[in-house]
Amino acid sequence: MNAGPIDGGQQLGVQGVKRRAPLWLKAGFWACIVIAVAVALRRFVALVHPSRTSPAAVAALDAAFASHAALTFAHIISATAFVLVAPLVLLRTKSGLWERLLFPLGAMVGITAYAMSIPAFGGWVERSAVLFFNSVFLFSMARAYRYARAGEAFQKIRWLTRAVGILLGIATTRPVMGIFFATSRWTHLEPRQFFGVAFWIGFSINTIIVEVWLRSGRQIAKHGDLARRSS
Repeated sequence: MNAGPIDGGQQLGVQGVKRRAPLWLKAGFWACIVIAVAVALRRFVALVHPSRTSPAAVAALDAAFASHAALTFAHIISATAFVLVAPLVLLRTKSGLWERLLFPLGAMVGITAYAMSIPAFGGWVERSAVLFFNSVFLFSMARAYRYARAGEAFQKIRWLTRAVGILLGIATTRPVMGIFFATSRWTHLEPRQFFGVAFWIGFSINTIIVEVWLRSGRQIAKHGDLARRSS
């Protein structure tokens, strides 16, 4: 759950005023990075070497992704690259090369996400979550690109932060799904029934946390129009 330049030495500064991200936010950011990469690797392995011993619920989900394997590969590869490049852009003072790579990766992630929502495993509930949050993600990337072109570093970082935070919502959906899986014996809900709900919950958590964090610094931002990141 990313909310800005947030490693141990990174700070968001405006005319000398610096804000440190809280420890829980840093931990959440890196936890989402790790989970997102692990999820992508697991999906990659499941596509290349399908398991014959997976539980029926997991096997059904794997089969759904395998039915459009080429599209799934394109999405997870571009998304994994985006997740790995994003910290290099948000946490480094000089990140020109990585930044130029991040924008086309973001476009690829967004386009493939739209395409994957057509045969959504979780039906219209999942599809609606993808359409909403993916649209906000692409809008945020477009705004960040516009500010980057205009040389407005502070606004560029704010909108990139929104975009990265939303994309990392896919990591937050995983523990939410885990709760649904663990309680399915009592709720009797099948993966197709809670998959979309988990998407709405996970992406909403990240979006809200990022927005609250960004807005908490609005008054600081009003004191100047130039942001600089320092290590």
